[in-house]
Amino acid sequence: MNVGDEVGGRQKIIVLGAGGHAKVVVDTLRAQGITVDGIVDPHLAKSETLWRGLNVLGSDEKLLELDTNDYLLVNGVGSLPGNNLRQKLFTKFKVAGFDFLTIIHPTAIIGAGVQLEEGVQVMAGAIIQPDCHVAKNTILNTGVTLDHDCRVGANVHIAPGVNISGDVVISDGAHVGTGASIVQGVTIGKGSLIGAGTVVVRSVPDNAKLLGQQPRLFKHKDWG
Repeated sequence: MNVGDEVGGRQKIIVLGAGGHAKVVVDTLRAQGITVDGIVDPHLAKSETLWRGLNVLGSDEKLLELDTNDYLLVNGVGSLPGNNLRQKLFTKFKVAGFDFLTIIHPTAIIGAGVQLEEGVQVMAGAIIQPDCHVAKNTILNTGVTLDHDCRVGANVHIAPGVNISGDVVISDGAHVGTGASIVQGVTIGKGSLIGAGTVVVRSVPDNAKLLGQQPRLFKHKDWG
């Protein structure tokens, strides 16, 4: 199938990117019973026609030539500290007129009054308790727990296994590393980085980096 082919009169679901995060996104969509119609990836398009059983449809530029009413996009690009490609792609295609699908794995638990904006991705085993609000293009990754009344900004990545207590604010563009814990009432500033495994007990300003205790490596002969 080429980009632009009709699929039964419905909007076609296209995933952007073909890396590790895209694998998780595709599995989540399939678990929801959603058919993925293809992948758009500029590097893969140079050499491959199939990826994980899905058609490689071409480059970003090819997609931009098409009628935005015929497509829903899913952002398959992951989010790493210092790399804003995911945000750039979301902005680029929104400006072009495309809409992004919000995805929720069937094993996730979503409480009453939760609001998820466009393009939010809630992965397997995540728990979002009542009256939380999650802004656009944010990832709540595998096994994240988000307690009541939290506010999560746009373009945030909350990595696997993070535990967040109630009434926490995580501002736009922040990254919370794997296994971190955040106590109630804390605010994480815009663009800040919380390192993997860090326990956050007080608010963090904008564009700050908070890292937990550096692990020490012991050789076997030094074990106590």
